[in-house]
This record gives sequence, structure tokens and C-alpha cells, in this order.
Amino acid sequence: MIRGIDHLVIACADPDAAAAELQEGVGLEASDGGHHEDGGTSNRLVWLADAYLELIGVEDRELALARPFGRAVVQALDERGGGLVTYALVDDDLDLTVAALHAAGSAIGPVTRGSRRRGDNELVEYWTAQPEEIGPDHVPLLIQHAYTGAEWNREAVEARAAFAHPLGSPALMVRLDLATDDPPTMAGIYAEQLGLEFWAVADLAVCTVGRHTIRLVPRREMQVPAVVTLGAEIELPRSAPALGMRFDVEYVDLQLPAPNRA
Repeated sequence: MIRGIDHLVIACADPDAAAAELQEGVGLEASDGGHHEDGGTSNRLVWLADAYLELIGVEDRELALARPFGRAVVQALDERGGGLVTYALVDDDLDLTVAALHAAGSAIGPVTRGSRRRGDNELVEYWTAQPEEIGPDHVPLLIQHAYTGAEWNREAVEARAAFAHPLGSPALMVRLDLATDDPPTMAGIYAEQLGLEFWAVADLAVCTVGRHTIRLVPRREMQVPAVVTLGAEIELPRSAPALGMRFDVEYVDLQLPAPNRA
């Protein structure tokens, strides 16, 4: 069962510089990420309770180009100087979900193992199912994490949810707005490929997945390809452009149930 946004993949020429830009402009602090040893990329991570931002850069262009995901990162950097590549929806029974989607006619790819080597040399494992084409104008990928080790054990997950960013509060993902040529048509593709149902609100297509909202917005109404709305316990809302997107921070009461991580 798909139960929410897991993370946004943001291509950066320099993940360290991107982390500094986010901290200065939005008030979000990035942690270390690691290296995709077989993918030619590395990252920094910005934790947002039970979701995160992946600031991903290319270390080995040839190796990155050998895989669809890496090619999408390279393409984003070459064509747009970086920015949103795609995003991932989390599912804790990925094999079952993908089998059901295939039975319904979806062309989502098979479940494949992935990994990232942290700076402390620990290997973080996960599994993904990727769409035929990867990009901000296509459906997202699906991911399942291995909830073990220093990064995904229960204590680590709870600590991230309580971490106060420089903006003065913990922060969580609330909504993702995506610029789309034709929201109704794109909503139909989401339904066919991922089984997600959108409803029409004026000229938008809107879907709620867990505690997150995804909105497909006519491109003419968006000045940037994507707007990320975050929730935090702050007195005044803020909005800042960063990394080829816009980040809006609004007040929310963070006395919420703990993230549903095993």
C-alpha cells in the first residue's frame, strides 16, 4: 500500500552548496548522505519527519549514464542546471503492490535492490520500482526501505522527527505542487500506473496520500516547476526560492502521531 511521499530527488551540481542554499534561504539543515557506489552519484539528505529531500550530485558521469535514474539526474543538470528530478512514494510491501499494479496493466518496472554507502561505511539498503521514464513530468518511483541500521532504526526515525531545523522547529512535508501541461490527463496516468485517484478542484488535480497532498497544477499558473509546502511551528509563514523550486513554510501543530516506521 502506497502511504505517502518518501522523498524528493533534487539534482545539484554541488550537494554541499545546495545544502548551504537551503539552510540560508529556507532554514533547513542537511545531514550527510553517502555514495551510490554502483550509480555514480552521491547525496546529502534533509530530513522532514517521515520524508526527506535528497540533494543528489554526479560523481562519475559515465557510471551515472549507465542507469535510467542516473541519466535522469544528468539530464536535469545538463538541461536545467539541476532541480527536481522526480520523487518517491513509500510502500512497505512493494512486491505485493507492484504485482497488483502489473495485474491491473501498469508498466511500472520490477522491484530492484538499491544501496547507499554512508560516510561511516554502513550500507543502507532499499528497493525501488521505477516508471518507464523518469522525470518531473512523469509518475514517481516507488520505494521500500530496510528499517534497520543507524539510519532507519526506530530511535533514529524518532530523533529525525524531533530534530529542530535552523528555522526554529522540526519540519515536515505537507504538500507537493507540480507544474503540469494537462492535469486531468496526468491524473489519469497516475491512476493507470500507480492506482492513485485524483479529484478535480477548479483546474487542479488533487490526491491525498497518507498525510501528504499532491497537486497537479496547470503550468501556466506556476512560476517554477515545483512548490514544496512544509509545516513547522513558526510564528510567521515564509516563502523562498531555492534549487530551481520554491519552498513555502506554514504553521502546523506538530503534536502529531509518531511516524509509522517499523
